[in-house]
Amino acid sequence: MQADPFNRNCGSRKVLDRIGDRWSVLIVLTLAGGERRYGELAERIDGISQKMLTQTLRGLERDGIVTRTVQASVPPRVDYALTDLGRSLLDLVAGLEAWATTHLDEVEAARARYDAR
Repeated sequence: MQADPFNRNCGSRKVLDRIGDRWSVLIVLTLAGGERRYGELAERIDGISQKMLTQTLRGLERDGIVTRTVQASVPPRVDYALTDLGRSLLDLVAGLEAWATTHLDEVEAARARYDAR
């Protein structure tokens, strides 16, 4: 069966939900620099709650985008890294980040015009 994200029953829609989520994008961008511990991710991604970080990491791990490695140390250390599949997203999410930062002023101006109506 061919994937059709416009069909509500198509699994590709769930994939789009995952990779289009702001927290997923920020986690992938953070992990682009290499393996990170949970606390490093939480510190880098301002505004994400522990619950949301945990849920998003679990979802990314389930979808094969992130790996979770528990190091046998005291205290136990958990590292997160991108898989090959996750690394294949880097150009896409970096493009989204670049677009958002490049066009931020224009978007904010459009919002102000809209809100002033």
